[in-house]
This record gives sequence, C-alpha cells and structure tokens, in this order.
Amino acid sequence: MSAARAVFESPEMPANPASSARPVDLDHLARQTMGDTALEAEVLTMFARQVRVCLQDIAENAEGRKALAHKLKGAAAAIGAFGVAEAAGAVEAGQDDAATLARLSAAVVEAEHFILKLMRS
Repeated sequence: MSAARAVFESPEMPANPASSARPVDLDHLARQTMGDTALEAEVLTMFARQVRVCLQDIAENAEGRKALAHKLKGAAAAIGAFGVAEAAGAVEAGQDDAATLARLSAAVVEAEHFILKLMRS
C-alpha cells in the first residue's frame, strides 16, 4: 500500500468519514482529485502551508480583508474544509469583528491540525 493511500485509510480515519465529523471532508476531496490519493496529499499539504499565512494577512490587512477572505473561502471549499470556508465567508461578507475573526482562526487551526495528523499517519 502506498504511503498516500495508507494516510487516508488508516485505522483512525475511516475511508468514508462523515463530513460533519471532520474538519476536511475527505469524500469531497476525493471527488475533486478524482481519487488520486497522491494529489490529495499534495493539495492538503499546500493548503496547510498556506492557510496560516493567509489568516495572518487577513488579520493584518483590514483594507484587503474581504478579498483575502474570498480567496481563503474558495481554497477551503475546494479541498472540503467547509468550516474554514464558512468562517471566511462571514469575514468576506463584512463580519470582521473580533469574534468572527477568532472563529475563522479556530477553524483554520482545526483544519491545519487535522491535515498534519493525516500526513503523519
């Protein structure tokens, strides 16, 4: 079994987890990558590397916040990180109060930790 395949079929992670129970919907990701597990791993790794930088940019750039949140929302939705996409959508819609930014930050950290755990398995 390839390393990428082992990551997504580990005993701790069922092959078809319920999307509501995970920070990243792996079924959605598999559809997006046409089942290519190596591509799934590559996409998740890139997202995990870039998401924290994007979050920092959102926090520091009030003028460009909506555009940055829009980009994050799209990237998160593409990989199945729907909690991140939803929180970024709220920021994009103009809800950039401290509570909404904290919710976005928490969703990003949760997705990032989930991805990192997958990659270590």
